Amino acid sequence: MSAVPELRITLAGAERVVAGGTTYGDVLGADGRSVVAARANGELKDLAAAVVDGDAIEPVEAGSADGRAIIRHSTAHVMAQAVQEIFPEAKLGIGPPVENGFYYDFDVAAAFTPEDLKRIEKRMREIVKQGQLFSRRPVSDEDARTELAAEPYKLELIGLKGGAADEESVEVGAGQLTIYDNLDAKTGELCWKDLCRGPHVPSTRSIPAFKLMRSGGAYWRGSEKNPQLQRIYGTAWESREKQDEYLHLLEEAEKRDHRKLGAELDLFSFPDELGSGLPVFHPKGGMIRKLMEDYSRRRHTEAGYSFVNTPHITKENLYQTSGHLDWYADGMFPPMELEGARYYLKPMNCPMHNLIFRGRGRSYRELPLRMFEFGTVYRYEKSGVVHGLTRVRGLTQDDAHIYCTREQMRDELASLLRFVLDLLRDYGLSDFYLELSTKNPDKSIGDDATWEEATRTLREVAESEQLELVLDPGGAAFYGPKISVQARDAIGRSWQMSTIQLDFMLPERFELEYQSADGSRQRPVMIHRALFGSIERFFGVLVEHYAGAFPPWLAPVQVVGIPIAEAHVPYLRDVAERARERGIRIEVDASDDRMQKKIRNAQKAKVPFMLLAGDEDIAGGAVSFRFRSGEQKNGVPVDQAIDEIVAAIENRVQV
Repeated sequence: MSAVPELRITLAGAERVVAGGTTYGDVLGADGRSVVAARANGELKDLAAAVVDGDAIEPVEAGSADGRAIIRHSTAHVMAQAVQEIFPEAKLGIGPPVENGFYYDFDVAAAFTPEDLKRIEKRMREIVKQGQLFSRRPVSDEDARTELAAEPYKLELIGLKGGAADEESVEVGAGQLTIYDNLDAKTGELCWKDLCRGPHVPSTRSIPAFKLMRSGGAYWRGSEKNPQLQRIYGTAWESREKQDEYLHLLEEAEKRDHRKLGAELDLFSFPDELGSGLPVFHPKGGMIRKLMEDYSRRRHTEAGYSFVNTPHITKENLYQTSGHLDWYADGMFPPMELEGARYYLKPMNCPMHNLIFRGRGRSYRELPLRMFEFGTVYRYEKSGVVHGLTRVRGLTQDDAHIYCTREQMRDELASLLRFVLDLLRDYGLSDFYLELSTKNPDKSIGDDATWEEATRTLREVAESEQLELVLDPGGAAFYGPKISVQARDAIGRSWQMSTIQLDFMLPERFELEYQSADGSRQRPVMIHRALFGSIERFFGVLVEHYAGAFPPWLAPVQVVGIPIAEAHVPYLRDVAERARERGIRIEVDASDDRMQKKIRNAQKAKVPFMLLAGDEDIAGGAVSFRFRSGEQKNGVPVDQAIDEIVAAIENRVQV
C-alpha cells in the first residue's frame, strides 16, 4: 500500500503541508456559502478540485466580483436545465455571467412569454432546493461531439476552441474541453449537463438569491447573419439583501429613465420618420441644450481654446488617410456616390481638425494650439444597441484637439484633466474614478515604444489626481491610449463621461509639422478630448441624475407665477417682467385651472420655483415663495424673492 503523498501549498502567506487528494474546499474550510471557489496561482478553481503541489491558494468570497460571476454562471446553468425540462426541444446557445446578472440563449419554436418565465423560475427554485452537485469532468473533442450531438450550437463552439470570443470563453477555451454534470446529491444520478470551462459553486444550494428579469431576441454570436435565438436574462446575488438592494435600484432607475421623463417633460422625441437613433429636441429640451453649450463655450474661451467648424460630409480619402476606413468602417454609414467620388458622413471630427492645423505653416510659438468644436457626427450603431439619448446614430461631440510639443505634453494633459473634472462638477457630478485604456495588439497602428511612452504618460497624469484608477486592457482606440472619466450618478450608477486620448500617430499620417525654435520641422503631439462625450448622451445622463428636476441654472423654466385668482394675473405679469430683466426664465400660468391644479402642474413639470400672489401679497408688494419640495415662505418682498432666485442660478445650486 503506497503512502499518500504530501503536498506543499501556501495559504494566507504561510506554507502548509497537506495530504494528496486534499481539495481546495478542505484547505479553505469552505462550504460553498461565504466562499464559493478558490484561486490557485491566479486561476479560479472549483472547491471540489484537488490541490496541486506548490499552489498559492486564496478564497473567492461570494460577494467578490469573481464570486458573483461564479454564482451567476451557475444560476445560468440551473436556468438552462429548467428550460430544457419544460421545453425539451430547446437547443442551447451560451449562458455567461454579465454585469449584475446572467443570460442564456435558446433556440426554441416560439418566444418565451411572461408565464413561461414564471414556470422556469419556479422549476429553478426546485432545482436549487434539491442541492444538485456541479461535477466537472474533462472530455476529448470527439467525446464532446458525441455527447452533445443534439446541440448544434455547442458543436459549433467546440470547433471554435482556442479562438473563442469573450462570452463564448465560458464554454470553451484553448485547453481541454470540460463538461459540468448536475448530479443528484443522494443518488449521484445525472440530472443535466453542459459544455463549460467553469468553475461553479459546489451545489445548487450555494445559490442564495436569483430572479428572472426578462426575455428577448438575440442573434447567435451577435451576428445578424446567424439565427435569432431567445435570450432570458436574470440576476443573482450572494444574499437576498444584496438582491433586494439591486432590485430597488432598478425601480429607482426606471423612475429616472430619461426616455420616459423626456416625453413627460416635453424635452425630446424620436420621430419614426427620421429613423432610429436620430432625436429631435423640443423647445424645453433645446433650452437646456443651449444652456449646456453656452456654459461650455464660456469655459473653453476662458481656457484659451479656439473655435472651429467643419462640415458633416467628406470625400473618402480623408478617412483613408486617418485610418478610419481600415479600423472603423463598420461604425460608419455607407458611402454616397457624388460627381464620381465617394462621400461619407463624418464619424469623427479629428481628421478635419488636422486639415485646419495643416492649412498653413505653424510655429512652436502657437503651441499648445487648442481647437474646439460642437461637431455633429454620424455613427451606424446596430439597432439592437441604440438606446434613447445614451446611444444614438447622430450625435454632437464637444470635441477638442490640442496640438503641442513633446515637452508640453505632460503639463497639457494634467491641466486638461483638471479642466474636465472641474467642468463636470459644475454640472452637478462629483463622484469620479478614472479608467486607463491600453493598446489592443490586434487593432492598433504605430510602434510599441511610442505606445509605451504614451501609456506611461497618461498613467502618471491620471495617478496625480488621486482618484481610483482602473485598467481597461486592450480598450484603446487604434491610434493611442486614453483616459476615461467615469462618473457615478445620484443612485450610484457609473457612466463614461469625458475621454482624453494621446496620439502620436495621426500627426504622422497627416504629415503635421511646426517650426521649432531652432528652425527644424517637428511633429506635434495630438490630444483628443470629448468632455461630455456627446451632448445627447450627457443630456440623457443629466436627466437621470436629476430625475428630471434640473437645478435652476439648467431648468428650461425656472419660475412659474401662479395667481390665486384671475384678478392677480396682472400683478404677477409685472413681477415676471422684473424677473426677466434679471435674466430669469419665468412664465405666468393664466389658465382657467384652479390654483391647486396650477401648483400640481408646476410640480409635475419639475419647475424649481413658484411665485404665488393674492390680495395680501399685492398689498405688501410681495409674493408667496414656493419651492419644488413643497416648502413655502409667505410675504416675501418681490425684490428679495428675485435676488434669491438669481443667487441660486448664479451659484448653480440645486433646490
